[in-house]
Amino acid sequence: MNIRKDEDAGVTPGVFFILEKEKPMGYRLVIAEKPSVAQSIAKVIGADRKRDGYLEGSGYLVSWCFGHLVELCEPQEYDRKYEKWRKEDLPIVPDPFRYRVSEDTKKQFRKLKELMERDDVDGLIEATDAGREGELIFRLVYQEAHCRKPFERLWISSMEDSAIRDGFRNLKPSTAYDALYEAALCRERADWLVGINATRLFSTLYRQTLNVGRVMTPTLAMLAGREEEIMRFKPEPVYALQITAGAVRAEGEKIRDKQEAGKRLAVLKETETAAVSKMEEVQKEDKPPLLYDLTTLQRDANRMYGFTAQQTLDLVQSLYEKKLATYPRTDSRYLTDEMDDSTKRLACLMKEKWGYTKIVPLHTERVLDSRKVSDHHAILPTENVYDVIFSELPDGEQKILKLLASRLLAALGNPCRYTEYHLEFTAADQTFKASAKTVTEPGWKDVESWILGKRAEEKEEQENPDEDKTPSGDESNKILEALSADPGYFAEGRQMKIMDAAIHEGVTKPKSRYTESTLLSAMERAGAKETPDEAERKGLGTPATRAGIIEKLVRIGFVERSGNRKTKYLVPTHKGISLVTVMPEEIRSPLLTADWEQKLLKVERQELSADAFMKEIETMISSLVNTYEAIQDAEVMKKESAEKIGTCPACGADVVERKKGYFCSNRECRFALWKDNRYFDAIGKKMTRQIAESLITSGKVNLTKCHSRKSGRTYDAVLLMTTGDDGSVTFRMEFPDRKGDKRK
Repeated sequence: MNIRKDEDAGVTPGVFFILEKEKPMGYRLVIAEKPSVAQSIAKVIGADRKRDGYLEGSGYLVSWCFGHLVELCEPQEYDRKYEKWRKEDLPIVPDPFRYRVSEDTKKQFRKLKELMERDDVDGLIEATDAGREGELIFRLVYQEAHCRKPFERLWISSMEDSAIRDGFRNLKPSTAYDALYEAALCRERADWLVGINATRLFSTLYRQTLNVGRVMTPTLAMLAGREEEIMRFKPEPVYALQITAGAVRAEGEKIRDKQEAGKRLAVLKETETAAVSKMEEVQKEDKPPLLYDLTTLQRDANRMYGFTAQQTLDLVQSLYEKKLATYPRTDSRYLTDEMDDSTKRLACLMKEKWGYTKIVPLHTERVLDSRKVSDHHAILPTENVYDVIFSELPDGEQKILKLLASRLLAALGNPCRYTEYHLEFTAADQTFKASAKTVTEPGWKDVESWILGKRAEEKEEQENPDEDKTPSGDESNKILEALSADPGYFAEGRQMKIMDAAIHEGVTKPKSRYTESTLLSAMERAGAKETPDEAERKGLGTPATRAGIIEKLVRIGFVERSGNRKTKYLVPTHKGISLVTVMPEEIRSPLLTADWEQKLLKVERQELSADAFMKEIETMISSLVNTYEAIQDAEVMKKESAEKIGTCPACGADVVERKKGYFCSNRECRFALWKDNRYFDAIGKKMTRQIAESLITSGKVNLTKCHSRKSGRTYDAVLLMTTGDDGSVTFRMEFPDRKGDKRK
């Protein structure tokens, strides 16, 4: 299979066609990803005259997409036989892949095509988001419109006016991003192949819809694996002896035998004193954190504010479009070397904005490293934040800006330095330990606490939830108070009276369920040990796609959010766990999917051909279809309930209602009325049971208030259904009040 759709259109991306005759300079057409971004760009470049579907001015036409205008065709658009899901029709491997314009966006696509074809448009500027998905959005529109005009790439990390102006002064040749486009095509088509084939395979074998995805299923497997660990965990009692000496409570080693603990306690109660066997003072420091990439921002926003990954992405994307934050979909935590002066200036503005009066040393050398910046640098607030009126921003955006500002200043600050005291007593041949900690120089944590308040402390606690909390803060304070009054109070060898001895009884605990924060971290680390150290990205998915994967798992019922308002856990449902139990290793393994992500990066770097990558995916899918056998006693084998609603007009078998629609029970018949029906969507109606029954019984149904997308008007009509010999369905409309007017 040839991965390059460009050849279908007869053009190679990035090749500028030289005109034989010179002509006067015309317009350059700028295409952005969203209307709001197009408006921001148009304002900067002087395209201030509004037109139908675009803006015009200063030699530019500026228009926009609505996300993905062009999408991959569905299987049934290649062959009508794929309307019915049958194992014998698998694998479905299109060659070549075909695309269509999304039904909802045809009007805007026609506008873009019209603008591209204008005689006075000499070239294009690709201004979609500067990343893999943005590249795909523009190129597919370009190809589907059969455009041959040259184009350049606007590649910016901020929507600030200065960044846009600088980007237009330094437009990149389109050829520089050809490999990025190929990687985007590979990702899209690999996801289609795995999703379509694996979903149909497992759904037909287990007789119910089981959605499978290249990244989604391994993520679900991680959640199900953790849930299995928790369910199998058996808590066991643990006993720890404690003594109070010198007003400090210290704890001995944990033991599992209750009788042994009792014996040791009896000996302790006969012992009057404990000797100080160790008093160690250790100087430590916490280095400043790195800047935020999308994943670390999502994790902190989840821990501190309970935001889901998708909510955080939406908020920071909104800030980006408002020119208050830089490009969010980044996996880098560094800045480029030339950003030294601008970073210091930005830090000073943020410091003044939040009224922080202490000195921030501005150690930019820690965050400047061009080698560690791939497509985009770390996420930053922009200088525009200084002038923004916070009360006019939504609460969620205010919180994200606080995180970005505090992280910028913290990353440039001094280490947080502290002293730890480790105290040990010996009594009755047993060792008892206590510890204390005091901050000597708060460093970067001071500015973080200034901006975030108590949230900074909460974040630190949640980052170390499994740390041993014994002795308590009270015991730490007692140690510090004693040392403050007398630095030699805990001199080694000193005998101290044992005031109390007791057994503290606890139980072992299982691992915690995943929160959004810990799952994002696990997705990021998946397969990291097997991935080369020099790899730029590891794990399941990318920073830009992980939020969508989590949301989809929740939306289709494989995962639920559970817990209190402050902490939400991601818990796999019975259906999700059942699906994972029947998945073969190649589908559920995060290692394989992480390996694919690395290969996509190699495609971007032109170290691996797109065809080689796709051939590996095809081989894996073919092997899965040809070798996988259903597990007969699996939980998911339970049949989906099906209620008869009529008799099939094609073969006479029963038509039954299932979750996705109304289907002939004869597996050889193709009769199907899908609830998610494209024909009905186009006229603004839904395939209800009442409509299905009428169509099955009489072959027609009266519809009122159908919606015309072309005119925007509503109309009444009679919908007629006919079936072929194989059960395939076609619809047409009659308009009784308009003689002879029929519409298919």
